[in-house]
Amino acid sequence: MNLTERFINYTKFDTQSAEDSQTVPSTPKQLIFAEYLKKELEDEDFEDVEMDEKGYIYATLPANTKKEIPTIGFISHYDTSPDASGADIKARIVSNYDGGDIELSPGIISSPKKFPELLNHVGEDLIVTDGTTLLGADDKAGIAEIIQAMCFLRDHDEIKHGDIRVAFNPDEEIGMGAHHFDVEKFGCQWAYTIDGGDLGDLEYENFNAAGAKVFIKGVSVHTGYAKGKMVNANRLACEFNNMIPETDIPETTEGYEGFYHLLGIESRTEEAKLSYIIRDHDRERFENRKQFIEDCAAAMNEKYGEGTVRVELRDQYFNMKEKIDPNMHVIDIVLQAMQESGVPPKVEPIRGGTDGAQLSFRGLPCPNIFAGGVNFHGPYEFVSIQVMQKAVDVIVKICELTAAYND
Repeated sequence: MNLTERFINYTKFDTQSAEDSQTVPSTPKQLIFAEYLKKELEDEDFEDVEMDEKGYIYATLPANTKKEIPTIGFISHYDTSPDASGADIKARIVSNYDGGDIELSPGIISSPKKFPELLNHVGEDLIVTDGTTLLGADDKAGIAEIIQAMCFLRDHDEIKHGDIRVAFNPDEEIGMGAHHFDVEKFGCQWAYTIDGGDLGDLEYENFNAAGAKVFIKGVSVHTGYAKGKMVNANRLACEFNNMIPETDIPETTEGYEGFYHLLGIESRTEEAKLSYIIRDHDRERFENRKQFIEDCAAAMNEKYGEGTVRVELRDQYFNMKEKIDPNMHVIDIVLQAMQESGVPPKVEPIRGGTDGAQLSFRGLPCPNIFAGGVNFHGPYEFVSIQVMQKAVDVIVKICELTAAYND
């Protein structure tokens, strides 16, 4: 199976995760794909293939040399974002993209006027959606690239490498992907998530991240007799959100600037719930942002009465940079691999996070490498076949360079 066939086949599985689920994985449909993936690894003659009850898959490409070489790993997640449907994905190839508009479906246009990133891929073959679902390159492109690279190494014994571990997990999109990852079982000295964006992306700085849920308790009274009695939770929800500075939201920030993002509101007169994510690269500013949410709740309670507003905060992951800095050889190898593969590196902070951030804090240094997808989490998502192949080339080269690391 070639790389394109492998990826398009993966997109046929609906693996959308769910934010409010209490199960692992968060949706049972993820396990359907996980079972398929496990069998594929077995059919490709990987060793030590196993899947635990939570859907975490581990496998090994064994060393083809007796030389002492560090065991390294490659990781991708198979869930897709809750932000857009992942069901009945209709992937198709736009061959030799000409730089113009792409009609995904009648009346649904992907245009470089709105998505200028398309112009970086003129002359390439793009895999797109029909404009009604996401594509799932985040991160099924990463899975396809890892497996394709391992199959290439398996079939080219002249490229010497040590033991290489691969792992695929659920629920990354809801910040839970690394929570049940068995670092000890994985047994690597370092690893890479293949979960980045466009060609050359290399990321080892990411947001500190938390989730916040704001619960508002209202009082429902017949509107004809509401004066002095009603507490309208709908209105209080709007008031709370208006306390968030407009300068500190995703729409107005970039680079190292943090933000509060309102994910959603569930509301009626008697009660309301607002869900936020909180992000900042700087740890101190991150802690201050969490405190600001608490302060907003305190101000609302002072105004409307104690217990009107309640906040639940949950840390999701932290900036991996402090764990990568003492292990910069992990980055040096990637930079050399990109150079030798003809890929110009783009080292930028992630305005988001990966499973590698959590894993780095659990003793597994784990920067993030491009998988090729663009416009994640929405119906205009696309991936270049040529960029996917470059990701395969870089993975292969990392394995080769690691074998020569101590020479």
